[in-house]
Amino acid sequence: MKKQSKNYVNALSKIEKNKLYTKEEAVKLAKETSISKFDASVEVAMRLNLDTKKSDQQLRGAIVLPNGTGKSKKVLVIAKGDHAKAAVAAGADYVGDTDMLQKIEKENWFDFDVMIATPDMMASLGKLGKVLGPKGLMPNPKTGTVTTDVKKAVEDVKKGRVEYRTDSYGNVHGIIGKVSFDDEKLLENLKTFVDVIIKSKPSVVKGTYVKNISITTTMGPGIKIDVNSFDK
Repeated sequence: MKKQSKNYVNALSKIEKNKLYTKEEAVKLAKETSISKFDASVEVAMRLNLDTKKSDQQLRGAIVLPNGTGKSKKVLVIAKGDHAKAAVAAGADYVGDTDMLQKIEKENWFDFDVMIATPDMMASLGKLGKVLGPKGLMPNPKTGTVTTDVKKAVEDVKKGRVEYRTDSYGNVHGIIGKVSFDDEKLLENLKTFVDVIIKSKPSVVKGTYVKNISITTTMGPGIKIDVNSFDK
């Protein structure tokens, strides 16, 4: 068993083990218990009452956080003609079509965080699915990364779009900002994330949908939040 650091143990001592905190208390406590020497990310995790073996209970999508994530992302757009021009104008870091796909294939080039593609380019992208898929880089209509509105897609990523999807246990998680953010900004991002997940509840789900919510910082301990502290 890995030995916990003195700083982690000290941070953990500030959290009551079985207490459910309000979202305001949790955000404040997350910042207080951050133990990394850098500006740590703040993440939210939600455990949902979903049977992910059933396709109609798998969630996947993207959320544009009102205050961003505090992390800039490099965007690659695979498009031609006017769509490519729109991508450049919107501030995409890299724009191209088959030339960029060949660069990825032949040079193992991955100097980007998000790939956006127009629908007409998806056939060409297909052969890279085995490479892009495991890295979470394959464009997908559900997350808004396969679109003809490349301008909006690029702008959303630059503003602070985060993708989410359920894992095999029915959990979703995502970054909601940095420790350096004001409490109010973290709270607004947190509420936005939770609201989207709640509104995405599949109609087939019966009983309690959200089992628990917690937030944590990079390397820091988890803090459980009272679900009732969010307005339904």
